Amino acid sequence: MRDVVILGSTGSIGVQALEIIDANPGQFRVVAITAAGNNLELLASQAKKFKVSVVGVTHNADALRQALPGVQIIDGPDASTEVAAITCDVVLNAITGSIGLGPTLAALKVGNTLALANKESLVAGGEMVMALAKPGQLLPVDSEHSALWQSLKSGTAKEVSRLVLTASGGPFRDRDDMSTVTIAEALAHPTWAMGPVVTINSATLVNKGLEIIEAHYLFGIPYSQIEAVIHPQSVVHSLVEFIDGSTIAQASPPNMKGPIAYALNYPERLAHATAPIDWSTAATWNFAPIDHTRFPAVDLARRCGTLGGGLPAIFNAANEVAVAAFLDSHIGYSAIIDTVEAVVQQLSPSAISPLRDLADVSAIEEDARRVAHELIKRAV
Repeated sequence: MRDVVILGSTGSIGVQALEIIDANPGQFRVVAITAAGNNLELLASQAKKFKVSVVGVTHNADALRQALPGVQIIDGPDASTEVAAITCDVVLNAITGSIGLGPTLAALKVGNTLALANKESLVAGGEMVMALAKPGQLLPVDSEHSALWQSLKSGTAKEVSRLVLTASGGPFRDRDDMSTVTIAEALAHPTWAMGPVVTINSATLVNKGLEIIEAHYLFGIPYSQIEAVIHPQSVVHSLVEFIDGSTIAQASPPNMKGPIAYALNYPERLAHATAPIDWSTAATWNFAPIDHTRFPAVDLARRCGTLGGGLPAIFNAANEVAVAAFLDSHIGYSAIIDTVEAVVQQLSPSAISPLRDLADVSAIEEDARRVAHELIKRAV
């Protein structure tokens, strides 16, 4: 039986992970879960159902203590970091945002295997994370990176020609005029059911830019050998092209249970983690190049990743502020990437030095958020 810690248990990835664990009795034991504390009812019900001994929460700890007598409650902004250091077989980091970096480092430092769904950990602190991770300790959970991970098993590192990530294109892959995009339209993803921030990132293709940076660190492949294409059906999750011209792809229905289950139970696969593709039904899979005029975020992210230093962290932090401003109706949809690019341009001269520790990351993210807020305030 595997002891599992789930960070971000009330989010989409965390909920699906617990569903997988529930469907495989006797194979996993959930020893701890964490969440921000915005959905106490769900968090408390998860703790009771899985009989966890430790719950981490950012706020509303007193209410949780009343709901869960006898359960150890760890509270405060560093609760997930503390919980991530609990000795276990696997920590699933399903936190959204760069606040997931601290827990990622904590899990790796104590030697826990880390199933990583928090791509921002690698975007904001890729050098630090990879310096800590021992071979086989860091397992990708993003569907694209799980697909690359599985496809890369078909050859050696020197045989890889390029990595190709797929993107659904979101709700605006065929829309030229973005000036009138509403919040409801941006949140109406045609394929995936995700939280609001990730859904907006998928609409702008910021998500794909972050994933290119993540793939660079996870697999040690130069940015020049990492590409992305539009694949509206979201069935082929990514591809690896080898030097002999062969391309290996991983395909499954567009949900996260397959990648989650593969990471939680690696190196063995879990039976029936997700429904397979129905090969008795005719289907067409389309692929198309990304229109970089319509989706400038991908090139911007690649540029930040290539230059390195603190630029990927700046890109991500500025985007977090801009997306929040859009969801609060303070800026228009088109202003999201305009704001991110303006922050990157303003802070680029001082941001190319390597980030040494969490304090460096926090400082440069604080600068990015401050500048983003200033730009948004001026634009309102």
